[in-house]
Amino acid sequence: MKKCLVGGAFIIVLIALGAWAIISCIPPPSNRCGTPGGPPITAPRIRLSDGRYLAYEEHGVSRKNATFKIIFIHAFATFRRDAVIANRVRPGFLEKNGIYVVSYDRPGYGESDPHSRRSEKTLAQDVEQLADQLQLGSKFYVVGYSMGGQAVWGVLKYIPHRLAGATLLAPVTNSWWPSFPDSLTWELWNKQTKTERFTMLVTHYTPWLLYWWNNQKLFQTSAVMQSSPTIFSPQDMALLPKLAVRVSYKNQTTQQGAHESLDRDLIVGFGKWSFDPMKIENPFPKGEGSVHLWQGDDDRLVPIQLQRIIAQKLSWIKYHEIPGAGHLFPNADGVAETILKELLPIPQAS
Repeated sequence: MKKCLVGGAFIIVLIALGAWAIISCIPPPSNRCGTPGGPPITAPRIRLSDGRYLAYEEHGVSRKNATFKIIFIHAFATFRRDAVIANRVRPGFLEKNGIYVVSYDRPGYGESDPHSRRSEKTLAQDVEQLADQLQLGSKFYVVGYSMGGQAVWGVLKYIPHRLAGATLLAPVTNSWWPSFPDSLTWELWNKQTKTERFTMLVTHYTPWLLYWWNNQKLFQTSAVMQSSPTIFSPQDMALLPKLAVRVSYKNQTTQQGAHESLDRDLIVGFGKWSFDPMKIENPFPKGEGSVHLWQGDDDRLVPIQLQRIIAQKLSWIKYHEIPGAGHLFPNADGVAETILKELLPIPQAS
């Protein structure tokens, strides 16, 4: 009888632990904007072909009067209001040069609806639909910062015919892209902490566990998710005061839930891609446009060695390596204007 009771209790404990484990891995429903109890809708939005809404913000001259039309794609843990190429230029610079910038919330961020099947291809499709619904014309420019590079690579792969030019600012790389040499990726892998390695393994091979991993309290999680000072270079630390303005609105970034914004960013960025970016063909074989990649050589988030490989493989990309710069370099004085002047055919004296 006692054995039966002990055995029964053991089975009950196993069932309870299993149920707890399953519940721990299931993220809560997103707190979608505009739904009962959800955050309010404050930004203009377009409705996409699949029914989702995409929120956006416009900067510079009007669409109608613009000479240059740019779609800006924000970084990890930021949203449409963090359009560095519009916010970090001198007053009047955009207007003087006929520049229009539209920044938008990627799925799950800010006030854009989540997308559980988000991929590098759907991100490119979002860009195209935004351009069409805002009537930006047959061709436009794209600028993507950090994790925003996912969408830029997608645009270069799937809709290159829509581009007038493109810029990648410290784009996050994926060590599983097949064109990276194994010897280099293993070297960089061995330099990471055990926590960072485990996070990458979970993200790539078992993404359904990522919500649990980023929210459990038993083990230390990724330095990126903790915003640890170790991810910043000395130049980054000096630039942080410039980001103090974000305090007033930063909570809006992930107001619909961290899983549909931050987790899905990681899952797409470090997951299994449908193409190898280093196999992309030059979208401007006749020199009618240009693609740029900017990278600081003291970036503690994106390995400079991998960006150099991309620049070697894709020789048609204009590669700009900034000595001493970290991941936040676009916020430095004058850098955003330099980036725009390299991308757009505007007078250098502007």
